[in-house]
Amino acid sequence: MKVQEKINYHRIAEAIGYIRQNFKQQPNLDEVAEKVHLSPFHFQKMFTEWAGTTPKKFLQYTSLEYAKRLLKEQQATLFETAYETGLSGTSRLHDLFVNIEGMTPAEYKNGGKDLLINYSFAESPFGNLIIASTPKGVCHIAFEEDETTALDNLIRKFPNASFHRRLDLMQQNALFVFQNDWSKLPEIKLHLKGTEFQLKVWEALLKIPMGKLSTYGEIAKYIETPKASRAVGTAIGSNPVAFLIPCHRVIQSTGDLGGYMWGVTRKTAIIGWEGGKCESFAL
Repeated sequence: MKVQEKINYHRIAEAIGYIRQNFKQQPNLDEVAEKVHLSPFHFQKMFTEWAGTTPKKFLQYTSLEYAKRLLKEQQATLFETAYETGLSGTSRLHDLFVNIEGMTPAEYKNGGKDLLINYSFAESPFGNLIIASTPKGVCHIAFEEDETTALDNLIRKFPNASFHRRLDLMQQNALFVFQNDWSKLPEIKLHLKGTEFQLKVWEALLKIPMGKLSTYGEIAKYIETPKASRAVGTAIGSNPVAFLIPCHRVIQSTGDLGGYMWGVTRKTAIIGWEGGKCESFAL
């Protein structure tokens, strides 16, 4: 990002953190703008450009009451209605366009021996990220501001693979999800290192439509292991592909957002951003 864009991003992130911590008081525009040292006018303009919706609407999308209402409305029919809710590429983005292929037992156990992995760094509305791919598909996406740390974490996952810094077509296709025009989104292939159970959980996450939320227990029921909520939570926490596999759409049954590998503020931002996008597409 450019210097000013980074400043703006961190201001918005600070605003999101403040909204999340104080949503019960429903802070108004002037109050949040003051916290990030901007005039209400400039804050409203900057926030709307970034999130695609106003701070007031964003507060609604990320409040506990809104999360609870979403869960109550969806109940047990979330996955059954995933195919019926808005048949556009927007709400069915992940289900239609993302396909998972698990790595072979040999690839899984030997640390990626004989795997050729391309990697590159990119910008997103939620901060810098690293993205990596094998010849079969994207194998890793993580939000990370520091490139050295990001690469070290990737190498730890595949210690015996060969790495090349190169932006390939698979990575480019995956990064299209951050564009506003998803009508041109190509098929995205993922090549993931995970157990059979983890792959099943990650595939279930793809069924959650954009702008919707689910719970750990609901996903456990969907994959026919209703008593495995804790194991489901562990699998979600080990999701190797940020954003594309939407683990950010899973919250606690109480409506609380819960944790997130890449930070709860970022999770809050993504949920609000997706809610704003769904609203704008519906207009």
